[in-house]
Amino acid sequence: MSGGVDSSTVAAMLRAQGYELVGLTMQLWNQRRLPGTHPEGEPAQGRCCSIDDVYDARHVAQKLGIPYYVVNQEDRFEQDVVKPFVAEYLSGRTPIPCSLCNNHLKFDQLLRTARQIGAEYIATGHYARNEWDEGRQRWVLKRPADKAKDQTYFLFGLTQEQLSRTMFPLGEMHKPAVREEARNQGLTVLAEKPDSQEICFVPNGDYKQFLDAYLEEQGEPLPDTSGELVTTSGEVIGHHNGIHNFTIGQRKGLGVATGNALYVVEIRGDRREVVVGDAEHLMSRTLHARNMNWIAIPELHEAIRVEAKIRHRHQPASATVEPEGEDGVLVTFDEPQRSITPGQAVVFYQGDVVVGGGWIV
Repeated sequence: MSGGVDSSTVAAMLRAQGYELVGLTMQLWNQRRLPGTHPEGEPAQGRCCSIDDVYDARHVAQKLGIPYYVVNQEDRFEQDVVKPFVAEYLSGRTPIPCSLCNNHLKFDQLLRTARQIGAEYIATGHYARNEWDEGRQRWVLKRPADKAKDQTYFLFGLTQEQLSRTMFPLGEMHKPAVREEARNQGLTVLAEKPDSQEICFVPNGDYKQFLDAYLEEQGEPLPDTSGELVTTSGEVIGHHNGIHNFTIGQRKGLGVATGNALYVVEIRGDRREVVVGDAEHLMSRTLHARNMNWIAIPELHEAIRVEAKIRHRHQPASATVEPEGEDGVLVTFDEPQRSITPGQAVVFYQGDVVVGGGWIV
């Protein structure tokens, strides 16, 4: 129970259907840490996993008459999500902490807790579907009915065991219907609650400020990742103060003026170089990915056709994916794609079915 309208509505729906429920909220990040990173120096309210969300979740549990517990996972969250997030940025990659959080905590640790209290399943407010596929003899993850709220991109790391013990009651519903159901269940205030957008530990969206504040808190100096700003032809046109200040596709804040629009097209972490070029240099037909997780198939033995998604808001594009090395793939798109970014995930679909995914390198 995150305290939002989605998980709250799921709890009310399942309670009405006669399920025996226990409400769990995961305490992942102390919102009072790093106060300088909050808007106007104050702890952020109404963000993902805020203290307000805990109060809302507890209120819903009381209204439904179900037991409710807050499970502290701050240490695990810091080790498995925050520290990798910092390391990735300092290496010149652009991480997606929400996928790490789902893989390591919201499903892995939550299922462990469920077993400890004797629960058979966990139910969440994610917009996704899962079902047993008799033909494949596997559990499959599928896109939801409401494609605008599709969260399967962040769930590509789920295992067969996790899928077999998870319920996604909102998978067949659209968001307006969920809000209406919340009103019908007497959750009027939450029915109008806006969706959270920001990463819970970066409440003001300023990743650079967070990196500085976090490293200072840890007593670690900010590593010197400064270096040269170079063109795609190798010409040095300036210097930058750290590769962690840049992401692929970035146009503003480059610190150089050439008369033409320039974009960050590559970050070479080993050489501390930021490569800039024209918009056409952002386009690519291939990518490499590692640390794969396959859902609809046990493993990849030969090339298959898929629709590949390279970021959450990316429209899946037709591609061929083939095995490469021990735990990698080569993805070749039919048409060039813009701003393929190391550190992000690539997720493969066949229709609504999530075939699997991995991390772009």
